[in-house]
Amino acid sequence: MTPPLIAVLNGPNLNLLGTRQPEIYGAETLDDVEALCAESAEGLGLAIDFRQTNGEGELVTWVQECRGRASGIIINPAGYSHTSIALMDALKAVDLPVIEVHISNIHRREEFRHLSYVSKVATGVIAGLGITGYALALQAMAELLAEEGEP
Repeated sequence: MTPPLIAVLNGPNLNLLGTRQPEIYGAETLDDVEALCAESAEGLGLAIDFRQTNGEGELVTWVQECRGRASGIIINPAGYSHTSIALMDALKAVDLPVIEVHISNIHRREEFRHLSYVSKVATGVIAGLGITGYALALQAMAELLAEEGEP
């Protein structure tokens, strides 16, 4: 049996993890995040499709491609959290469980970061726990899918 596929999508500047503001985002790299996700997913019986882009349109396209292909989406929209109605609309349109992840606690930062359009359509939000938030999101997604009757 094929394990449920979870899209793990990452937005702008996350390719700079480990070097960009490590006092906020930590020393781990995006490769470290991907390795953590792969290990966590395997232990949960999930498959992942891990991606990062700096382009809003590409991120929206990837979300749309999840419809009929993925069982759920874990997304760190980064700066697009606060600006992209298009991303919010795409996430709503695919009708999948969505967990929003932020490495930092966006609610303890600049005021403009407190609003997330993605949060308005996400099933759940994890913020401020570093890259561990990705592993927690995968655990939560596995539980959501089990409740829906997916293996």
